[in-house]
Amino acid sequence: MTPAARIQTAIEILDAIAAAAREGGAPADAILAEAMRARRYAGSKDRRAIRALVYDVIRAVRSAPESGRAAMLALADAQPGLAALFDGSAYGPAPIAADEPRAQTGVAAEALIDLFDPLVGEEEHDSLLARAPLDLRVNRIKAGRADLETLFPEGAPIPGAPDGWRLPPETAAAQHPAYAEGAFEVQDAASQYASAALAAAPGQAIVDLCAGGGGKTLAIASLTGNAADILACDTNRARLQQLPRRAERAGATRIATRLLNPGQEVAMLADWQGRADRVFVDAPCSGSGTWRRSPELRWRLTPARLDRHLGDQAKLIDLGADLVAPGGKLLYAVCSIIAREGRAQVADFLNRHPGWTADADYLPGGVGRAAGAGFLLTPAHDGCDGFFLARLTSPC
Repeated sequence: MTPAARIQTAIEILDAIAAAAREGGAPADAILAEAMRARRYAGSKDRRAIRALVYDVIRAVRSAPESGRAAMLALADAQPGLAALFDGSAYGPAPIAADEPRAQTGVAAEALIDLFDPLVGEEEHDSLLARAPLDLRVNRIKAGRADLETLFPEGAPIPGAPDGWRLPPETAAAQHPAYAEGAFEVQDAASQYASAALAAAPGQAIVDLCAGGGGKTLAIASLTGNAADILACDTNRARLQQLPRRAERAGATRIATRLLNPGQEVAMLADWQGRADRVFVDAPCSGSGTWRRSPELRWRLTPARLDRHLGDQAKLIDLGADLVAPGGKLLYAVCSIIAREGRAQVADFLNRHPGWTADADYLPGGVGRAAGAGFLLTPAHDGCDGFFLARLTSPC
């Protein structure tokens, strides 16, 4: 493919990604992969170049654009070499007209920026979209961090994460035989901090209420040395079905899974009411803390979608609280930098549940900043995904 043809292909893919963002369709990676399958004539260099163009545009443009061309023109305005390829050549984009619309650039739409936690100032905006490193977490059931240092000498320790090891972006760590053997998992530092903050211990009864594919469930199993009983729950069958295979690989033999029917969660967890030592509520959210990895999430968030997340979060934290034994602990977490999903959600919970208290000093030194009754982690301050977490203790 010619460089101009690559640009036109990227424009067509951006059209599909923008439409999916507006309509709640497939994620950008899935759309990109399907587009490449439909263009088998594209070589490996073409594919890499097109992918880079697509994601450069997504990172630059603040919200779902009117068209892929308008989005690409926003990038071309800052890159004369790119603009020169709008030359009308075969399979390439048409020449640029002076009055053509351009998509707006920036970290996010102003209305979305206004929702950020007060701790996230303008000086942190660039870091929200910077390329993320690849973080690994050693599985204590099978290995130690020294093994990661031997396997990946190009890496470095993650501050405050004794099981963590950081590698350059897009390192193919999951292709290493040690991954297949269960020695480590790919897990961002923020999730490692949150899993450790649960303060789970051997012999405890633990519920991971929104387990998904089980990343944090496995971290909890590792931290407890496979010596705690863990119930992993979710309403998403496809995601939860990944966990037994992952647990077998990790040697985590004390994890049970339970698929919950939406709206019937209370009845389906009646046998766990008031008996869990620890409950982890990693609630569905805007994902605004993960824009480094999924920048198109900025294009997807609408007031209606945020309201749905807020309602789900409130229901889940209340459901989790009902499972906690007297004196037990609940960890509420969202990969979000939006105040209404973090500090405000926990403040509302504490108002609804007299007697519950918010813990303090459960993060490693220097990690996180106090945000209401919890803590906020951000890429600029903590070198990890944006994350809010709060550890709450049930009255005795």
